[in-house]
Amino acid sequence: MSPTDPTSEGTRSRLQELVRRSLDEAARGGATQAEAAVSLDTGLSVTVRLGEVETLEYQRDRGMGITVYVGKRKGSASTADLSWPAVAETVTKALSIARFTAEDECSGLADAALMAREVPDLELAHAWDIDAERAIELARRAESAALAVDPRIRNSEGGSVSSHAGARVYGNTHGFLGAYPYTTHSISCVVLGQQDDGMQRDYWYSTAREASALESPEEIGRRAGRRTVDRLGARKLGTRKAPVLFAAEMARGLVGHFLGAVRGGPQYRKSSFLCGAAGQQLFPSWVGMVERPHLKRALGSAPFDNEGVATRDRALVDGGVLTGYVLDSYSARKLGLATTGNAGGVHNLEVGGTGEDFEGILRRLDTGLLVTELLGQGVNLVTGDYSRGAAGYWVERGSIAYPVHEVTIAGNLRDMYRGLVAVGADVDIRGGVRTGSILVEQMTIAGD
Repeated sequence: MSPTDPTSEGTRSRLQELVRRSLDEAARGGATQAEAAVSLDTGLSVTVRLGEVETLEYQRDRGMGITVYVGKRKGSASTADLSWPAVAETVTKALSIARFTAEDECSGLADAALMAREVPDLELAHAWDIDAERAIELARRAESAALAVDPRIRNSEGGSVSSHAGARVYGNTHGFLGAYPYTTHSISCVVLGQQDDGMQRDYWYSTAREASALESPEEIGRRAGRRTVDRLGARKLGTRKAPVLFAAEMARGLVGHFLGAVRGGPQYRKSSFLCGAAGQQLFPSWVGMVERPHLKRALGSAPFDNEGVATRDRALVDGGVLTGYVLDSYSARKLGLATTGNAGGVHNLEVGGTGEDFEGILRRLDTGLLVTELLGQGVNLVTGDYSRGAAGYWVERGSIAYPVHEVTIAGNLRDMYRGLVAVGADVDIRGGVRTGSILVEQMTIAGD
């Protein structure tokens, strides 16, 4: 099977038929329940460095995963070969594995009543008529714009352009069989600047479902160049406690740690600093977080989750209170709860703001650290302890005073969440979490 356009209706029909046949094969082999998912992705990626083509890649990735349940025994197998003989052999392997695994009372498909009854068109697929020559031209334009910002920009890690199109098909023996196409396009640029003996690098990128929503290559390059130049002459700080403002692109990670702590796995394993926190006031009363999976053209949208469960709007945090967890069917059963339709993660989690633009948030910060880069993995989701390398800018009286590097910011996530002062209106929509800049009342900044 070698479909050319994964977003075409014909390709999706063939993939759906393959899933349907695999489920029938599993039932004939003795499976009491079964599910199968196929993903198909094609793409073009180009990187230009100092005007010369450094990489040019065409991708065609495919894969099929099959999970069978024989009573409460589970077996899974996968294949990158979508020919029917290979798929049939994969089903056989999954059945063989299931017969040797231990019983698990929580295993099985998500409840049939929760399956998506309709698959709305969320307008996630927008083809970009671009070839390698055009992609190289756009990458060169981005890099050229960055290099032209300032003579202190001495080197480049490149301008890049990528375009990917794909399809996802999922079915199970409840009779659910759903499919949807998607596209993701992006332009990015990374450059390096030098002043005296100091060197800094920075970047910018734009990504969207449709190419017309991307920022221009020139704007991406200019922003990458300006961000790099602004960091030249960076200083260290003495150790102190001060307010910390996470720029919007960094604030997404701060919300991500919260999501990691309220997922079902850490909850039932009791390995989360927010274990059993549903119903607790974790944030100030003005904080709300709402999942909106059906936003058209959004990067985090999906009509159903990885188990076929219908996705829906949901307030995860209301008035600062955690209303529940982020669950798939297995973790939900382990906790004695119902799945929240989050097999595979959250979909467009919107973090409510306090209304200020970025300049307004800086004024609220007054004097403290603006973080634009984070380094390292020093986050312990069992204890909530947070310690990461950081770079950014020291802010005085609401205005950026000078760039900062080689510092560490530290605190405990529980205290940081309780100490939120503001969430800006400068929302970054380039991912599944949509948030503006986040101002934390106080953290320890370790430097000289």
